[in-house]
Amino acid sequence: MDQMVDDDSGSAVRRYSGAAVALHWIAAAFIIVQVWLGLSFADMPKGPARMNLFAWHKTVGVAILLLAIVRLAVRLKNPPPPFPAEFPKWQRAAAVWSHRAFYFLIIALPLTGLMLVAEHATNGLTDLQFGLKFPVLPIPAVGETHVLLAWAMIALWVLHVAAALKQQFFDKTVVADRMPPFRSGRA
Repeated sequence: MDQMVDDDSGSAVRRYSGAAVALHWIAAAFIIVQVWLGLSFADMPKGPARMNLFAWHKTVGVAILLLAIVRLAVRLKNPPPPFPAEFPKWQRAAAVWSHRAFYFLIIALPLTGLMLVAEHATNGLTDLQFGLKFPVLPIPAVGETHVLLAWAMIALWVLHVAAALKQQFFDKTVVADRMPPFRSGRA
C-alpha cells in the first residue's frame, strides 16, 4: 500500500509503499556494486584475485535476479502512485518505459550471465561466494549480449538519476515526492 504525505501546498501526495522503497534502494545499491565488480574484474589478469571478484560478480548477479523477482511481485501487487495531473504526458511515457526497461535489464542481465558461465559449471551449477551454488542456463549465449545489456543498464541508470535530479532540483514537481527520501521543496 502506498503512503500519503502532504506536499508544501497542503495537498496529499501518494508515495511508493515502504516495501517498494526498500526494494528500490537495495536494488540500486546492488546494481552500482555489480557494475563496479563487472568493470573491475574485466580488466584484471587471470588469477585468484580475478576469480574471487568474478565469484562476487556472480553472487551479486544472482541476488539481483532474486530481488528482481520479489520486486516485480511487489510492483504487481502495489502499483506505483499516480503521476500528478500537471506532469506532461511525454514524461509519463518516458518514466513508464524506462521502468519497464529496468525490469527487463535486471532480469535479462543475470540470466545472460548464467548462460555465460554454463560451460564452466559443474553438474549444472555455478559456484558463488559463501560456498553457495546456483543453477546455470545451458543455453548458448554470446558474451557481447551480456556486455551490451550492461552498458544499456549503465546508460539507463544515468538517465534515471538525471531525470530524478531534474524533477527534484530544477522542476520541483511533486513527482519527486513519490520516492522517499525526496521531497519537491515547492513553496
